[in-house]
Amino acid sequence: MGIIPSQNIEQIAAANDIVEVIGSYFPLKRAGSTFKALCPFHQEKTPSFTVSPQRQTFHCFGCGAGGSVFRFVMDYEHLDFPAAVRKLAARAGVPVVEERGASGDDDRQHETRRVLLQLHAEAAEWFHDHLIKSKLGAPAREYLKGRGIDKRIAKDWQLGFAPESWDAFMNWALKHGYRRAQILQSGLIKPRDDTRPDGEAYDRFRGRIMFPIHNDVGEVIAFSGRVLEKEAEGAKYLNSPETSLFRKGRVLFGLHKTKRGLIEANCAIVCEGQLDLITLFEAGITNVVAPQGTAFTENQARILKRFVNEVVLCFDSDTAGEKAAERSLDALLQNDLIVRVVEMPPGQDPDSMIRRDGKAEFEKRVATARDFFDSWIERETASTDLDSLGAKMQLARKLAETVARVRDPLMRGEVANRVTARLGVSRSDFERLLTKPARERFSADDDSPGAARTPAPRHEVAILCLLALRHAEAREFLLAQGWREMLSQTPDAEILGRILESELRPDDPASLNAFMAGLSPGDEALVSSWLLQKMPPNGLDVAKGWWNGLRQATLRRQLQIAEGRMKLPRLTTGEEVNLQKQIVDLKEQLRELPEFSSARVLDT
Repeated sequence: MGIIPSQNIEQIAAANDIVEVIGSYFPLKRAGSTFKALCPFHQEKTPSFTVSPQRQTFHCFGCGAGGSVFRFVMDYEHLDFPAAVRKLAARAGVPVVEERGASGDDDRQHETRRVLLQLHAEAAEWFHDHLIKSKLGAPAREYLKGRGIDKRIAKDWQLGFAPESWDAFMNWALKHGYRRAQILQSGLIKPRDDTRPDGEAYDRFRGRIMFPIHNDVGEVIAFSGRVLEKEAEGAKYLNSPETSLFRKGRVLFGLHKTKRGLIEANCAIVCEGQLDLITLFEAGITNVVAPQGTAFTENQARILKRFVNEVVLCFDSDTAGEKAAERSLDALLQNDLIVRVVEMPPGQDPDSMIRRDGKAEFEKRVATARDFFDSWIERETASTDLDSLGAKMQLARKLAETVARVRDPLMRGEVANRVTARLGVSRSDFERLLTKPARERFSADDDSPGAARTPAPRHEVAILCLLALRHAEAREFLLAQGWREMLSQTPDAEILGRILESELRPDDPASLNAFMAGLSPGDEALVSSWLLQKMPPNGLDVAKGWWNGLRQATLRRQLQIAEGRMKLPRLTTGEEVNLQKQIVDLKEQLRELPEFSSARVLDT
């Protein structure tokens, strides 16, 4: 991927008014010159979330979250920075410019990705047109109608139909300017002989209902095709092969539509199939995802942890569903997710249950879903003769293997208590069955990334940061000083250095947004708080006063060090002379500076 230049970032920021952007997610109420709302990033009863139209920033004085319009979209939508930039660029109709390095490989990768995304987007339209308009799509339309999927839903989810044809899609793509090698690279066609990619090829998807698979920003990156007839040969579902766009274990179906519901519920209902998910979503149950397959991978669980703390598994009520739940457990537990399991009626899945019993009945089952470990312990012990010492020990070892994978120490202790109570063994004996590496691994502190606040620097540095951000004359004064050397000797001054070395323009909100886009979340929140503080009436005089105060403190530290070195034994004559000159020079510099008084500066 290329680098988005700061000028383009400024352009996108200028085209997206932060009040309008945030107001499209939830209501904002005017409060004087700013707008306020309940913070979406923490629970509160009194609004402390503030949006400044003048500065084009937001800040919560409760939890400390804050920053530019890009930071808001990143945190609220759980996107990385490039994805947030593209989302806001698309909203405003501003093209994204990406500067790529001199490497030919980078250029080729960028162009390959662009072509593949375009091909997938156009393929989705081609399949959708066949579903909605063609005679060949009539059986698929009838099938979907029987599953409660009407034309509107099919359009919203871009559902399609791949006609039963050897090479209809390949011929269409060739006629529309795509090269055979590009179509092969997409996985939408398949060589008849894998050892001869230049030989005869055919459409991978034929006679199937097509479900486009999107990444979390809504780009089509793959497809899943479902057969119409139960008796049809081959797999019920056929997915695109893994490509440069698509890694099955790193994608959750429907996430581009459901992530807001996940965040608001802080809970994910996980079902097996695409139709299950669509039926639930259209019924108003929006906190739902489906893995590409039945069991969760580590990467999928890690993605899900960005949005929720709890997972409710809703797999089919058969042996395969139970096994899928168990296979999902490791990945979910290693990401500290609480796991519950819905008990579905025999022969039912979420799709059929919603259509037969309605939304309320399904929600009731989700609300009463049992903790995974309760149902798991009950199922395992029910099939074991606990009167047999050998069988009991074998089961205890099996259960210990799973308990050892629980990262959270409180949850692990609670599960261990339940297991030992059910088996009738002591807690200490059971804990000895946990493998040592597992005990050590899961007792370590969690180092998952978080949005920790950056501590505010000393008051004098903070005042200068405020002025360097918002007062043009004060900023010019500071830039004219020897600030690099000075700040290298000043504690907590790194953020001031970042502000001064940037090319931000204090009176240009888009410039401030572009500057903040390059900061860490903690530093960005700190800057957003300064941008909302009251400015001193005479910014230039205040900047001069505090800067002189910093200089005095630095010179005094240097003088104290030099005078201390003079007391060291065994100094050479040359070293003594140099130190004496340094002390005289430092004292002279201090005499030339006006006496600093923080009270006088603040009264200015």
